[in-house]
Amino acid sequence: MRKVKVALGGKSYQIYIGSGMLAQTGPLLKGQGFSGKLVIITDPTVNKLYGEALNQRLTEDGFSVNTLLVPEGEEQKSLGAAGRLYHELTNCYAERNTPILALGGGVIGDLAGFVAATYLRGVPLVQIPTTLLAQVDSSIGGKVAIDHGQLKNMIGAFYQPRLVIADTSTLKTLPAEELAKGLAEVIKSAAIGDERFFVFLEGNLDKIKSRDEGALEESVFQSIKIKADVVEKDEMDLGLRNVLNYGHTIGHAVESVSDFRIGHGQAVAIGMVMAAKISSQMGILNGNEVARLKKVIEKAGLPTEMPDLKPEEIIQAMKHDKKVRENKVRFVLLKSIGDVFVSDEVSQALVERILSGDEKT
Repeated sequence: MRKVKVALGGKSYQIYIGSGMLAQTGPLLKGQGFSGKLVIITDPTVNKLYGEALNQRLTEDGFSVNTLLVPEGEEQKSLGAAGRLYHELTNCYAERNTPILALGGGVIGDLAGFVAATYLRGVPLVQIPTTLLAQVDSSIGGKVAIDHGQLKNMIGAFYQPRLVIADTSTLKTLPAEELAKGLAEVIKSAAIGDERFFVFLEGNLDKIKSRDEGALEESVFQSIKIKADVVEKDEMDLGLRNVLNYGHTIGHAVESVSDFRIGHGQAVAIGMVMAAKISSQMGILNGNEVARLKKVIEKAGLPTEMPDLKPEEIIQAMKHDKKVRENKVRFVLLKSIGDVFVSDEVSQALVERILSGDEKT
């Protein structure tokens, strides 16, 4: 087991990382002072894989467990789904000290986190991510949200969990496509924060894809360390934390314009390559670094080329990005592997060329 502390004063919490951590949930909750009633929010698939066993284990540890099931899919991150959960929490007689355990991937973490932040003006939240994407990204840092219309994460809050339990053994049941989605965020973490970690990924992606326990744990641990360090310095996303959105400005727009047919990990992978090309065209990033990034992303099983979407629609969707300031789209760009900066000096003409595949013109 490894631990990473997110140091946020009175809102500090520990992230526990390792194989078999689900079995430690009861003792970890008791260590936080919890007892009695708790609520697990999960989806039917994760419930069968891990939720039923977790429920039994927590019951044996003396907890009274209520499990609330949410259908799978991004469309569940909605006000309607949140409203149904509020109703079920009321039926469970959930109180202000009743912890909500978000057991699942990013959709469950975001939705259950939003519900925890708003039900009774806030109840304790415990993130138990079961996908690579959720373990290295969405479960950490306190961003909880639901979608609105075609726009991702437009209604939300900053609400830190009381603890995060990342059981890396759950990654062994992930379909290859889901693992690849998480690898997009792992690669992003290395690209923005640690060139040595990037070198590790270059040499160990085959092990990670084959679910080697040590390689998986190291990847999750290093990614979490990078994100925790940024969150500690900018909890409310007022500046530095923007760097965590490398690849997301174009990525979120790709998701939105494709009606979410292109998943988050795939969209971010495309966005990272496009942002690297923008930086290269601006004379900032060496072309060899672009090729290096592209090679790792391809090796992870992720796309590196723009899908058949209209560039003008991508640009329009980007104008809804949360980093927009004074009508200027702000891009996270690489100086080199492991070193990023934020710029609002990217011309729309350059973005159009990159999205159209005309970067050499």
